[in-house]
Amino acid sequence: MSLVVTMTEPKAYSPIESYGVIGNLETCALVAPNGSIDWFPFPHLESPSIFAAILDSERGGRFQIGPTTHLETEQRYVGDTNVLETTFQTPGGTATVTDFLPPAGQVDQPKQVLYRKVTCTDGAVDLAIELEPQFDYGRAETTLEPVDGGVLADGETDRVLLETAIDLEIDGGRITGEFSLERDETAWFLLRCTGAEDASTDPGAALDETLEYWSGWGHRCAPEDDCAFEGPWHDFVVRSELVLKLLTHAESGAIAAAPTTSLPEDIGGVRNWDYRFNWLRDAGFTVQALMNLGTVAEATDYFEWFVDLCQVADPEVIQPLYSLHGETDLEERELEHLAGYRGSQPVRVGNEAAQQRQLDIYGELLLAVDEMCQRGRGLNDDEWARIRDIVDYVCDIWNEPDAGIWEVRGGNKHIVYSKVMCWVALDRGIEIARVRDRDVPFQTWRATRERIRADVLENGYDEELGAFVQSYETDTLDATALLLPLVGFLPFNDERVQGTIDAIEAGLVSDDIFVARYHGDDGLPGDEGAFVLCSCWFINALALSGRIEDARSRFESLLEYLSPLGLVAEELDPETGAHLGNYPQAFSHIGIINSALYLGYVHGHELPGPEPMGIRLGDPAVVFDE
Repeated sequence: MSLVVTMTEPKAYSPIESYGVIGNLETCALVAPNGSIDWFPFPHLESPSIFAAILDSERGGRFQIGPTTHLETEQRYVGDTNVLETTFQTPGGTATVTDFLPPAGQVDQPKQVLYRKVTCTDGAVDLAIELEPQFDYGRAETTLEPVDGGVLADGETDRVLLETAIDLEIDGGRITGEFSLERDETAWFLLRCTGAEDASTDPGAALDETLEYWSGWGHRCAPEDDCAFEGPWHDFVVRSELVLKLLTHAESGAIAAAPTTSLPEDIGGVRNWDYRFNWLRDAGFTVQALMNLGTVAEATDYFEWFVDLCQVADPEVIQPLYSLHGETDLEERELEHLAGYRGSQPVRVGNEAAQQRQLDIYGELLLAVDEMCQRGRGLNDDEWARIRDIVDYVCDIWNEPDAGIWEVRGGNKHIVYSKVMCWVALDRGIEIARVRDRDVPFQTWRATRERIRADVLENGYDEELGAFVQSYETDTLDATALLLPLVGFLPFNDERVQGTIDAIEAGLVSDDIFVARYHGDDGLPGDEGAFVLCSCWFINALALSGRIEDARSRFESLLEYLSPLGLVAEELDPETGAHLGNYPQAFSHIGIINSALYLGYVHGHELPGPEPMGIRLGDPAVVFDE
């Protein structure tokens, strides 16, 4: 998979889907097709940025290397790795920029160095470099100073050293230089970040070790395996897995929702959010995806991270999202000095949704716990005590209103999906306790589970629509209703489930694959695109309802909208296919993985029972020693 682009103005905004992403398991950088690194928070994803041209092409800062003449570019990853190549074709020759960050703790080279290797592969190419660091989202005063072997940029609390053999000049707040390469000549540019200025590095070894690490990591389908991911979408699944790994923090095991902030859901609008945090609601589907891909270590680290977060005296204080280090203070602020991507303001850092009441998170946590327990991962007494506390808490609060999975800012409601996930928390809690022979108030839990079910069936289903709705006393359709059979609330052959699928297809689906979250007032102005994850939910519902060929056709159509690098944002514009929202989006890629799983499963098996969340590839043997 590769991307070919004819370049335009050097400081024009690149389409969101045109970016490649690299990272070191602590932070990520986005590389535009013109060779410009337009986004780079450091030292962690949730840290302030050094480069943020993607959020303000004039004031955000960038690190660009590219030809001085008219060009075409092609981007591709080196095999199944997160090492990115950008190849420039000019009238005089061809040159390739190879960008990478060594994975933290996995190679002998320091993780705080961003490597850029420039090689001429044909003819001769004249190139230019521009480095404009803008520390702290462009708020810090930066000084530039020439030093032996490069230029030092000091931003008060942070600094970077650009190391290269190329002659450089300081032009105001920019570092510039021009150089020429002939065939087989190479120039290296090392951006040494705070803590790595004096570290010993071997660029060639760093590249070799980084390639070796990524090439040896991830899902492989052996020829003799009956692999549900094998087939025309196999490469998309592997790339999605590599994205999830990039968004995984090496130290904590947390997985960020995306590496970016404030990429708009509506160009020029206000729906711009910071997604550089971990949402607990991702837990169940993420664990399922990782375990079915065979990435047991990552699934385990992620599982243990959020179980540790639940080790609190009161389940009420469990937040919907946390920083990648488990921090709770995610105060939302607006950076008024940044223009926003293509004029989309405000630019936000932090996310006030961390303080919302979202009752669905308890069910999603129990889905993940159940998935791991069925894999053989035990729960010690302290862990079980916290899980039991959560289920007991759900018994007390399930009938209260909340902000729900979509984090609406227009006031709490009795949201159907939240009620169903409270049902899931009780359902999975009962099953875990039964299988593990734990002492719990079975009678109370079962009675509450049945009350929730009866309440949802009475108040969450609209007889006239023939479908489940978003919240009580409304007739608003919501794509989350597609998950009711997936989590076992009702079987797929229930007429209410099939009616809901039909109603959503008629009311929320356009051009077969674009699925809106819902239609209706949510307290915010403007529009939004179709949600990739919701498209995957719809495909899954079709596949598990027996409409396999229909689901397969739509899935393959959806894959055509992924970027040529195999990356996808949170949303797609139904009119243009352009990507919207933060990019690449973890939940979108989880959706791709799980849709491939379900399609692969139903292709060779009878349709599953009422709990397809339990589908596993191959032999569901115990993978943990209790």
